[in-house]
Amino acid sequence: MTTEMQAEKAQAAQWFKTLRDNIVSTFQMLEDNHDSGPMSENAPGNFEVTNTKRQSDDGSDAGGGEMSVMRGGRVFEKVGVNISTVFGTLAPRAQSAMAARKGIEGMAEDPRFWASGISLVAHMQNPHCPAVHMNTRMFWTPHAWWFGGGSDLNPCLEYEEDTAHFHKTQQEFLDPHGQEHYPKLKAWADEYFYIPHRGRARGVGGIFMDDKCTGDWDADFKLTQDIGRAFLPAYQPLVEKRRVESWGDAEKDAQLVHRGLYAEYNLVYDRGTKFGLETGHDANAVLMSLPPLAKWV
Repeated sequence: MTTEMQAEKAQAAQWFKTLRDNIVSTFQMLEDNHDSGPMSENAPGNFEVTNTKRQSDDGSDAGGGEMSVMRGGRVFEKVGVNISTVFGTLAPRAQSAMAARKGIEGMAEDPRFWASGISLVAHMQNPHCPAVHMNTRMFWTPHAWWFGGGSDLNPCLEYEEDTAHFHKTQQEFLDPHGQEHYPKLKAWADEYFYIPHRGRARGVGGIFMDDKCTGDWDADFKLTQDIGRAFLPAYQPLVEKRRVESWGDAEKDAQLVHRGLYAEYNLVYDRGTKFGLETGHDANAVLMSLPPLAKWV
């Protein structure tokens, strides 16, 4: 395997695009086929695709991606499924943070980086339908490479059977890679998606990993792919079941308050948000995760 890993980078970037295409197609189908229940009389929403660009400090091209966003649908109030592939050199602050957190040496001498991934956040019209987040990514420097990502469920109205299905499906996709993965990644998600200033998790958990580098790129990539493949079987049935349920003002109010919790986490703690803004990526793409409406009490 070469130091630059050009073939592996291309393979990873193509996979994230393929996963994006599959999810967008499925979500558009859910939107188009919503023919009974609340808001079914409205026109379906559609995804709009926008190119994003990242510029380096000297103004040169540093990659970019695509935002696929639907707003104001009858099932999805706001959903974004973004992909990006960016590259360049890390600023001194980012170099120091990465060296400290990951134990990487030599960043100052060669601060090049390359990163590619998919990021998804769905905020639903129906308060009975849970919001959800998913991302997977590959990061490369001349000194190390790794994979990361996961998915977590964020209902404002919790249903134990929905939570159980979400977790059970993820475990089924992870177990073929080793039965140690699911409990470890579940515990990691519980820790990562915790909001210290509120003393609670932002949702009902899921799976999460970072810094995944066993030295076997192919094995780590296959695990990352199955984290992505698990998403639709874990989430789609919940939307199909809950989108037809009626709701009132109390349920909508609970949803808006919970969205405030979600926004707090993403703006204060989320590493991806911080990295995207600090490295000059398109701010609209980075902040796509924020809900269209939220409420604080």
